[in-house]
Amino acid sequence: MKIIVFHGSTRANGNTECLTYHAVPKDKGTHIYLRDYNIKPIMDQRHDESGFDAVEDDHKGLIDLMLSHDVIVFSTPIYWYSMSGPMKIFIDRWSQILRDPGYTHFRDELAKKKVYLIAVGGDTPKVKGLPLVQQFNYICQFYKMSFEGYVIGRASRPNEILENKTALKDASMLIKWL
Repeated sequence: MKIIVFHGSTRANGNTECLTYHAVPKDKGTHIYLRDYNIKPIMDQRHDESGFDAVEDDHKGLIDLMLSHDVIVFSTPIYWYSMSGPMKIFIDRWSQILRDPGYTHFRDELAKKKVYLIAVGGDTPKVKGLPLVQQFNYICQFYKMSFEGYVIGRASRPNEILENKTALKDASMLIKWL
């Protein structure tokens, strides 16, 4: 099984990345750092007569890469009880891909995927991160993807996640067959 990890943090080597590497070591999957890609926000043209305008950015390349994997791991800090901006922009654009004539297979291909979520927050994240978990669960339901599980870690300061032994253990057990 091929695993792809989408890292939504805007900070390199942060707590969320560290926790994610306990679940999917760098050599065990394809790691995509959304901060390194040009992904433009969606311009909602669902109801325009001509549909969506073509967008010149990295989004379709990332979609193609995602579709070539069996397992998707979304890794994001908890920002205001939700996912990071880069992660949200990436997923928002799925609405455009759904209507792209070159991606009529998109929904059917996503239905074959297993999804995991890894999130880190600083202020009672196991409670305040629940809306994020629910959001990913709804995304998975919409596309008929299998939401397999999640880990929420608590950390604020750089490298603080290394002190959270429970989260590190939970992450290492998240994808058991690795």
